[in-house]
Amino acid sequence: MSTETLAAYSLLAVYSAAAVYVIAFAAYVVDLARRSSEAIAAQSAGGAVLNQASGGTTVLAPPAPPTSEAGTTRPSRAMRIAFALTVLGFVLHLGALVLRGIADGHAPWSNMFEFALTGTAVMVAVFLLVNLWRDVRFLGAYVTVLVALLLGLAAVNVYVPVVPLPPPLQSAWLVIHVLVATLGTGFFAVGAGLSLAQLLQARREDGASQKWRFLRSFPSSEALENTAYRLNVIGFAFWTFTLIAGAIWAEHAWGRYWGWDTKEVWTFIIWVVFAGYIHARATRGWRGSRSAWLAIIGFAAVLFNFTIVNLFFKGFHAYSGLPLD
Repeated sequence: MSTETLAAYSLLAVYSAAAVYVIAFAAYVVDLARRSSEAIAAQSAGGAVLNQASGGTTVLAPPAPPTSEAGTTRPSRAMRIAFALTVLGFVLHLGALVLRGIADGHAPWSNMFEFALTGTAVMVAVFLLVNLWRDVRFLGAYVTVLVALLLGLAAVNVYVPVVPLPPPLQSAWLVIHVLVATLGTGFFAVGAGLSLAQLLQARREDGASQKWRFLRSFPSSEALENTAYRLNVIGFAFWTFTLIAGAIWAEHAWGRYWGWDTKEVWTFIIWVVFAGYIHARATRGWRGSRSAWLAIIGFAAVLFNFTIVNLFFKGFHAYSGLPLD
């Protein structure tokens, strides 16, 4: 099978995976709507009992939705369908990645399109693997819409055909450095989703907002924060190795460990943000919204590094593969 045919099949699998993720997102939204309906019904039932209290009726606490050990509601049919579609989308996504790698003849992350393809696959993989440890399926809408959006934008705006590797990328460090960076990105992405849920849940718990009633079925803000912290620590470990491996590779390729290249600077800024997040939370007691915002800002910096820096800043790391290079 020719290289062009493999690349075409890979792109077809990319579009198919993105479509499946969109359908999964819709199913996750249906599940969130169901959770809101249950919360409203529970609140109404509780209010009705309270209104009858003056007539001698025993006042009971409003019924809460049935929960699992992880603190979320037992999965509805929509949730089960959504999660199965997420797995299917990941299989198609992985197939696209493998086909692109075979077409390339090397690890499929040598340009911006391929890094987007790999990075989004890692995001979904982290989401699926974390569910083996703790039920975070309530993040499914966030993960699937983020991945579908990034995949679609990459396929439409930064797609490049299979081309030979530039000389600086013809190194084993391409596999090590970029793979570790994508792993860090995957953990930061899921951690940011948990931090966002934490902020919304904290507002609900404080009585500041009752808008998102489905949050009643989510874990507490403290539990969300603890899970996000663990994932961000893992992501930080990968990101630290990204910096180290990048410096070693830079010395081999360009004869210096550090050159204040824009990409290097932003990679270091991201490291500093998450180092501050971990240090402040561990030693200064930065809990709650402050730690959540640091995690979200850190992931936003990762996205900025991947998009704006790649497209609009020139330097040794200008490997987007686009004509702008």
